[in-house]
Amino acid sequence: MRHVIDITDLSVAEIDGLINVAEDILKDPKKYRDSCRYKQLATLFFEPSTRTRLSFESAMLALGGGVLGFSEAASSSASKGESVSDTIRVVSGYADVIAMRHPKEGAPAVAAEISDVPIINAGDGGHNHPTQTLTDLFTIRREKGHLDNLTVGLCGDLMFGRTVHSLITAMSRYGGVNFVLISPNELRIPDYIKANLTRDNIPFVETKNMSDVMPGLDILYMTRVQKERFFNEADYIRLKDSYILDKPKLADAKPDLCIMHPLPRVNEISKTVDADPRACYFSQAQGGKYIRMALILKLLEVTA
Repeated sequence: MRHVIDITDLSVAEIDGLINVAEDILKDPKKYRDSCRYKQLATLFFEPSTRTRLSFESAMLALGGGVLGFSEAASSSASKGESVSDTIRVVSGYADVIAMRHPKEGAPAVAAEISDVPIINAGDGGHNHPTQTLTDLFTIRREKGHLDNLTVGLCGDLMFGRTVHSLITAMSRYGGVNFVLISPNELRIPDYIKANLTRDNIPFVETKNMSDVMPGLDILYMTRVQKERFFNEADYIRLKDSYILDKPKLADAKPDLCIMHPLPRVNEISKTVDADPRACYFSQAQGGKYIRMALILKLLEVTA
């Protein structure tokens, strides 16, 4: 039995294989529509979500399976004080695979220790979000044709951005990748990630200025400043508009730049950018369904 708590739980070969399956699903969805017939996915979301939860549910339904679960802690027995471990012990008797989001870092890892079925981390605090990373990698390969030899700019909240942390970890395993880390001082990437990049001799630069580095980017990964991660609302208000991507800022960008965002956005990408052919964030979100279908198939050891 496999769990996916961190993107490193999957080898590079396995990630490439999942992307291949997702591409095949996209081409021929009918081939897969009964693959998980009589199987059940539980979506245990102790923290709000739109795209991740609904794409998991859509993925399982498209595979012919069923879905059960809850969309917030308040609608579960967690509101009565039930522990995560007790919830998992019970729900793993009802479902064949569990996708779990929790605001506390490490909660899915705890769940994996006692679950009788595979656990998929659907986001734990500011730590990891491996299926968003699979979605991101799927998008990059579809847009660029490869995952190596790219200059990747990550902009905004790099301190609390679990999608950023997971993507850096994943892309660090592909050759020739350079990272450009764009953030205010207060939201810089955690030191442990920089230490890992330095240890592995992976080039990176830190900057506060998006415009200076725009011409060299192959990927621009925008993130919102996450209000829910701040203890001080004044700090959030001061930092929330640090970077706003608009059409003028793209004037010097490459014609094949891929603009990404894990969503939801607030105002860090102007809606005027949506019509730009380089805007990939909505197709990125749609691709999440197909890569999650591929992951469910893998963990349940099911083929089309």
